[in-house]
Amino acid sequence: MTHEFLAGLQRCNAENVWHIQQLLLFPSHEYPAYSAIHILNYLQRHLTLMNTSVTFISFSAGVVGAIGAAWGWQMLGGTVKALVALDGWGVPLYGTFPIHRLSHDYFTHWSSALLASGGSRFYADPPVEHLTLWEKPDSSPGWGIQPLENGREWRRYLTAAEFVVQLLQD
Repeated sequence: MTHEFLAGLQRCNAENVWHIQQLLLFPSHEYPAYSAIHILNYLQRHLTLMNTSVTFISFSAGVVGAIGAAWGWQMLGGTVKALVALDGWGVPLYGTFPIHRLSHDYFTHWSSALLASGGSRFYADPPVEHLTLWEKPDSSPGWGIQPLENGREWRRYLTAAEFVVQLLQD
């Protein structure tokens, strides 16, 4: 499914702003994606702590592991550029780095905001199945929401893939 997710992002990346070669994929077929310790150990084996800014992109139960690994990476002296959480329903997301949530429907979006809404947010509209958000982000349209400094927010209708690509470009 992760390769389908990346292919969906690549299809939306017409300007080729970022490259798949820059991505490090955690082997969730070997280690549990919800384990922050496994993710952090994997990062330490493949990246140098200094001069490496990491953006975590996670899905479902993997959001639990990603937020813990992000905290750990930062405590060890690394830089966390952002955390992008796709359908991490029920996971409180707090940190000193930007956190962005994507949800497969409005209810998940709304109820996740009770546990910290983070930075920019996205919810599929019309709703899509939980796995569809990860497998077919370029076929999952919805509303992207970005908070503004004046307490207001902008909304834009786009696909989940376009939303994530936009986050990666910033």
